[in-house]
Amino acid sequence: MRTMKYFHKAPVRVLKIKQQRSRLKVRRQMLQVKHALAQEKQETIDMLITYRNYTQGKANKAELKQANQQFLDVLKGVGLGIFAILPFAPITIPLIVKLGKLVGVEVLPSAFNKTDNK
Repeated sequence: MRTMKYFHKAPVRVLKIKQQRSRLKVRRQMLQVKHALAQEKQETIDMLITYRNYTQGKANKAELKQANQQFLDVLKGVGLGIFAILPFAPITIPLIVKLGKLVGVEVLPSAFNKTDNK
């Protein structure tokens, strides 16, 4: 009987370790998303400031080009946001991102690129 008792404890420990690892992985991924969203927020604020400066004649072409690039990122985020409210979003959004990469279209905003996030 004692061997059965010890036999059942080992899988429970392994399960707890796997749960802890998966929690850490999810936490790490959520922190990456948080940082990417914070970066997008700051870039969007800078974009709006550049557009305001442009209307006043104070922005140069390089700043305007960067602001336009950020505007495209905002549109990408809005496009994915539409899919987020649809049913089966956890399935459709990764599928759209994968299909975009296959076709050669970057669907995610620039802050979500793996090369930018550490």
